[in-house]
Amino acid sequence: MTEEIKIAGIGIAPEVLSAIVSRAVEEVEGIATVGVRDIATNLVSMLSSKNVPAGPAVECAVVDEKLAITVHVAVFFGYPFKKLAESIREATAKAIDAQVGVEVESVDVCIDGLVFPKE
Repeated sequence: MTEEIKIAGIGIAPEVLSAIVSRAVEEVEGIATVGVRDIATNLVSMLSSKNVPAGPAVECAVVDEKLAITVHVAVFFGYPFKKLAESIREATAKAIDAQVGVEVESVDVCIDGLVFPKE
């Protein structure tokens, strides 16, 4: 059993936070996948020359009663990384505020894969 994240007087399973963040980030234009899932991993492998490493899609920690979040994504080629990262940060903070009601300290974005369109 994974240890829950305790913040604002509630305990939240990391999987719950990951689901909230993943759903929000998947809506950002230019995102191929959030984290690694079997079907998504196969798609990324088929469409790119890079294998996406296994690991958690979203990592969360509590810093001064705020959430520090790291999001791992694979992105489509042609979308500027800096703009994608800002969109991911905004979507993540908005989703956490709406669903959990706590402040986000930071959102680090790790681009773990690049998907090239098939020609």
